Amino acid sequence: MTPIRWGILGAANFARQHMAPAIHAAKGAELAALATSSPDKAAGFAAFAPGLRVHDSYDALLADPEIDAVYIPLPNHLHVEWSLKALAAGKPVLCEKPMGLNASDYDKLIAGRDKAGLLAAEAFMIVHHPQFIRARELVQGGAIGKLIHVDAVFSFNNGGDAENIRNRPETAGGALRDIGVYVMGAARFVTGQEPVAVPFANLRLENDVDVFAQIAGQFANFSYSAVVSMRMQPRQQISFHGDKGVLTLTCPFNANVFDLAQLSLDTGGSVSFERWPGINHYILQVENFGKTIRGEADYPCPLEFSRGTQVMMDMVFAAGAQS
Repeated sequence: MTPIRWGILGAANFARQHMAPAIHAAKGAELAALATSSPDKAAGFAAFAPGLRVHDSYDALLADPEIDAVYIPLPNHLHVEWSLKALAAGKPVLCEKPMGLNASDYDKLIAGRDKAGLLAAEAFMIVHHPQFIRARELVQGGAIGKLIHVDAVFSFNNGGDAENIRNRPETAGGALRDIGVYVMGAARFVTGQEPVAVPFANLRLENDVDVFAQIAGQFANFSYSAVVSMRMQPRQQISFHGDKGVLTLTCPFNANVFDLAQLSLDTGGSVSFERWPGINHYILQVENFGKTIRGEADYPCPLEFSRGTQVMMDMVFAAGAQS
């Protein structure tokens, strides 16, 4: 199998810590090039990817004929622009979430993907993890009976880092765009349902950036609540509460980093557990991207799915503006 040669636009810390090692470790993939003007940042990538080519501009990497696919970990406000440029340059693109800032951005991305005839996807890695595939199977298979309510929480505290792009309005920061996509997208993925209304959202802003959001939503057949924050002690969990059981993921979003990936199913008379130690969803994401490019499988998270999460995000922002 000829490896897919990946290039990365920008030397983001997240890319160095997670996605670049995942590309390097994934079957059928090779980390071949990086675009950065910083030799010091490039050294952190070259340490585990010998022979890495370093381009001093994003355009130069996109023009590299020896690059088969591009990963984009740039700040949020640059995602649409450089994803479309990558597609126009003939490169399939995997872009960090949120890939767009509103639903119309995803319409542009879908149009760009279709025009290029290439794979373009948001790096929503959690749907590649077996704990979410199993959760979807159990919930939709009736293991908890009729689903009544879903609740989720995802928080961390970066209040002491004013320069962090998540804390800056000019880079489209905020808790909702950074981690809200997880609590919303996870509910949609597992249940297969879409929100019909978000009647309430309490947003707390600092420097014109949302640092806390409390959400109350209604899906077709169940109610929904979530909290996300960049000013709280780290915590993450999502639960699916039915009339015959409760299914809970205790480390849904940073599996085996925040804690052990574990699913519990409480049906009243018994509680069962399933665990997935050592599974890396970033590696699975890269491998699934490669399989799709090769025509071996359909991608688990197409842009249409990502657009659906953004539609819910837009509803939350609208509700927050009214509260």
